[in-house]
Amino acid sequence: MGFPVPDAELAATLAHRLGEVDLALEAAVAQADALADDVARHLVAAGGKRFRPLLTLLCGELGDGSRRELIDAAIVVELTQVASLYHDDVMDSAPVRRGAPSVHSVWGNSVAILVGDMLFARASQCVAELGPEAVKIQSRTFERMCLGQLHETTGPREGEDAVTHYLQVLSDKTASLLATSARLGAMFGGAPADQVEAVAAYGEKVGVAFQLADDVLDIASDGEVSGKTPGTDLREHVPTMPALLLRRRVGSDGTAEDAALLAALDGDLTSDEALSGVVARLRAHEVLAETRALAQKWAQEAADELAPLPEGPVKTALMEFATAVASRTV
Repeated sequence: MGFPVPDAELAATLAHRLGEVDLALEAAVAQADALADDVARHLVAAGGKRFRPLLTLLCGELGDGSRRELIDAAIVVELTQVASLYHDDVMDSAPVRRGAPSVHSVWGNSVAILVGDMLFARASQCVAELGPEAVKIQSRTFERMCLGQLHETTGPREGEDAVTHYLQVLSDKTASLLATSARLGAMFGGAPADQVEAVAAYGEKVGVAFQLADDVLDIASDGEVSGKTPGTDLREHVPTMPALLLRRRVGSDGTAEDAALLAALDGDLTSDEALSGVVARLRAHEVLAETRALAQKWAQEAADELAPLPEGPVKTALMEFATAVASRTV
């Protein structure tokens, strides 16, 4: 599964329920039109870690985890995630997603955008079955995801702190859907209101921690272990926390060495030699350790949000996931 569940009985229950989600997800993306059906199934068939539906099912165990509404809620969050990937990959020109060719690289940008819209529509149909409160939650989340993508694309406004801006992008674009995954799970499992709010806050903070850890991995990972080429984001000049922290240093009390590294970072990184050189220098720089410490801070704050939850296997699994996020290697 997407994250560790130490309790064997709970892990088996969640694995079974996740299998139900996968079957229902296949039915949810099915389209009458042959082309739309092929495109809609593409990323769902590719798999993925299923973090969001798993979080929904896990938080549902705070109440009655057998409720059918939890399967529907898990489908909603996964459909929303998959649909957003169709759009993101167009904007980022990403060639691969979940180990498979990205949709736009196979069928083109227009088809990818239109089918992404169709999947959002299917998510809306599913969430409507859960009632008006769920519709409000999902629509607010979708709005935040769009704002996060918009602000990532346009960058910080003049005078706005780039690090603060970036953290807000992470909260909106990624963490908001994790928060909603946890919220819908606890809500439709029938957990008390304070526990619903606790896991939603947890999801928001653990989502930011996850993305910060991803920034560390982009520089520090072993490509053979992670399956990701170190420095991929750097090569594309995608803003990440280590680069932003370095830029902040150069703008205040940075050294000549800092300025030289930033110039290399902003330069042409198309050659493997240039990229590996910059990656090696960043691995040895303090900004990487600072980013790792930030990820750990957000993960700890996420764990702290779980105080209202009763002791037991659900709380333990959520705590262990927060710990794993801060030290992840893949």
